[in-house]
Amino acid sequence: MSRVALVTGGMGGLGTAMCKALINSGHKVATTYVGDDESATAWTAKMKSEGFEVFAVKCDVTSFDDAVTAVAKVTEQYGPVDVLVNNAGITRDGVFKKMTVDQWLAVINTNLNSAFNMTKQVFDGMCERGFGRVVNISSINGQKGQFGQANYSAAKAGIHGLSMALAQEGAKKGVTVNTIAPGYIGTDMVMAIAEEVRNKIIAGVPVGRLGKPEEIAGLVAYLASDLSGFMTGAELAINGGQHMM
Repeated sequence: MSRVALVTGGMGGLGTAMCKALINSGHKVATTYVGDDESATAWTAKMKSEGFEVFAVKCDVTSFDDAVTAVAKVTEQYGPVDVLVNNAGITRDGVFKKMTVDQWLAVINTNLNSAFNMTKQVFDGMCERGFGRVVNISSINGQKGQFGQANYSAAKAGIHGLSMALAQEGAKKGVTVNTIAPGYIGTDMVMAIAEEVRNKIIAGVPVGRLGKPEEIAGLVAYLASDLSGFMTGAELAINGGQHMM
């Protein structure tokens, strides 16, 4: 029987690649989205035309109640969630001197509190069934910090703290919890950066290029698999050598 995977924010560049990789590895895949239904319908139709069936659920991941409803819908459609990928995230950059409370809370709620909201719905069930995979998407900037991203860096660092704590609670019950910390990946968002700025970013990456969404997605698929059962509480950097720990 296929296992069920839920990817938050699955319609972005990274999320789309994750959904495809999980389907290719035999999972039934669902994703959350915010925004207009028309765009979501167009995305699911495009995915289906490429051979990827994804169940899309509208969900504001900053809302605990929305998370309850979304996971209930996924469970009704496919069955209990076996794999959760906490991928949803935003940026609201600004130097700390000028950062507003709204900028701080928007990022903390979307990038960190959402992981609590979503994981809370599935973790106990995973433990009871004796299998579960939680994959939390952090960032290179959660490891090293980044000028103008106090909110983002704090949230992404917090993500790994959550992973390490939950990994200890799930370890004897067949549930692993790991963090992936990507560097700069060639998504539409990064490719939209001015070429001059983008070239400066690439110059700071030892392998001399941006990462590919499929490279992050491949790591997600591994962490979702049976083969990853001995890895838990880990933070896996995938950044082309830009930051080594």
